[in-house]
Amino acid sequence: MNRLDGKVAVITGGARGNGGAAADLFVEAGATVIIADVLDDVGSAAAERLGENCCFEHHDVTSEADWSTLVAGTVERHSKIDVLVNNAGIFQYGGVLDTSLDDWHRMMAVNQTGVFLGMQAVAPSMRDSGSGSIVNVSSIAGLKSAAIAHAYAATKWAVRGMSRSAAVELAPFGVRVNSIHPGLIDTPMLNEFARGDRERLQQQIPLGRVGTPEEVGRLVLFLASDDSSYCTGHEFVADGAMIS
Repeated sequence: MNRLDGKVAVITGGARGNGGAAADLFVEAGATVIIADVLDDVGSAAAERLGENCCFEHHDVTSEADWSTLVAGTVERHSKIDVLVNNAGIFQYGGVLDTSLDDWHRMMAVNQTGVFLGMQAVAPSMRDSGSGSIVNVSSIAGLKSAAIAHAYAATKWAVRGMSRSAAVELAPFGVRVNSIHPGLIDTPMLNEFARGDRERLQQQIPLGRVGTPEEVGRLVLFLASDDSSYCTGHEFVADGAMIS
């Protein structure tokens, strides 16, 4: 039996990167997957490649209406949602002295409010079914200082805290909530962060290399599956010992 047989999973930002890798692994593990993303062409192509057990939905994580539509449609078609991976996120450089209020609000809307809305939207269905796993994607920037990306770090610390509080609230209903904290992973976001100097960044990683989206995806798969049935309210790090 595959690890996610019979499970229905929603993955935000699932068109590419860590979310895309998780979608691949989830389908392979037997899940029905809904890729939710604003990247219509990329997301549609990914869903088509993954076959009949995957579909794409245009979805803006900052929109409460989009969340209502996504969850209602998924429950109507599949009767439940077993897994939510809150993966969608954006990155921007800027310290406390040079981050504009508009940039701050934009970062909060996607990286923090999007996670809140996602948990709020799926929790009633999971509560009613008596089980579920929510995996919120934070960052090592949610575990340490990140002066060069003040707003980004603030959102990732918030994701960590929201995950812990939601885990305690939802535990009596059999719903688990955990956060993952990737380090430098070979995704489009890394290209923004590296600014053309990946070699310098790689030298900061004790393991000697950046991680792959599949390595992060395997961690997400573990937390989505019943293999992690007693894991909730905690942080799981995949960073090659970068912050150890």
